[in-house]
Amino acid sequence: MTKRLFIFICISMLSWQATAQLDSSATRYKKRQQWVNAGLYASYGGTMAMLYNFWYKDYPLEGFHFFDDNAEWLQMDKVGHMGSAYQVGLLGIELYRWTGKDEKKAIWYGGSLGSVFLTSIEILDGFSSEWGASWGDLLANTSGTALVISQELLWKEQRVRVKYSFSSTPLNSIRPNTLGSNLGETMFKDYNGQTYWLSANIKSILLKDDGKFPEWLNLAVGYGANGMLGGRNNVFEKEGIFYDYSHVSRYRQWYISPDIDWSKIKTKSKTLRKVFYLLNTVKIPAPAMQFNKKGVQFHYLHF
Repeated sequence: MTKRLFIFICISMLSWQATAQLDSSATRYKKRQQWVNAGLYASYGGTMAMLYNFWYKDYPLEGFHFFDDNAEWLQMDKVGHMGSAYQVGLLGIELYRWTGKDEKKAIWYGGSLGSVFLTSIEILDGFSSEWGASWGDLLANTSGTALVISQELLWKEQRVRVKYSFSSTPLNSIRPNTLGSNLGETMFKDYNGQTYWLSANIKSILLKDDGKFPEWLNLAVGYGANGMLGGRNNVFEKEGIFYDYSHVSRYRQWYISPDIDWSKIKTKSKTLRKVFYLLNTVKIPAPAMQFNKKGVQFHYLHF
């Protein structure tokens, strides 16, 4: 379900534009709140309109219902929901802090934005005959929100970050309508090429008093999956013809790799801080150990 990615893109654009238009004077807080509130309403309305136009308008509506999709895509879509809720929540906290809102309110209000937006998608899904609301998606959304809020309340920083990376696979050429027909589509639709990471800052967790250890160095644990041409199996129909790719093995992948926490790199440049913020949403290419049912593999460079 790539619909959640629209939300992060829209709110990211809002954040970048808002911080570029107003200076940092305390007297501007009220105006900043107006900008952010207007932008969030516009982003919410625009995102819902786009989602309806792209995904829902061609399917009839029916009574609200749930659909059990927890066994699909080896749970890659659920991890994606968690990551999206986390990133939107983290961005929401920064937006509300920028408006001068009370710290705890900024954390709770901003951190909850991911669940608010993504739950709206579940409601739309619940009324569509093609889909249905998913308890698994709701749980994943809540877990991403809980991760970002709890760290801000406990430590006033994100010691463990959720990040994303992507490497192209040849599987999309077999089923381009589902997995994407070009790089832009496959980055969002092909779960086989996606990896989601929990990137932990080593010094802040284990070596807080060590002044020599690099503050920016993280250790990341990643989860991915491969061999998937459909949600539950590799048998599908296209233009009246059934294709059976059951011989393609579906399996999970786990990774360990070094990473960077860009927020630990000090700079006075507002532009660089924004660039570092965006860089912190993705895992840097780096050596990695991969563990799967085939054994252990070493990658000199994995992204």
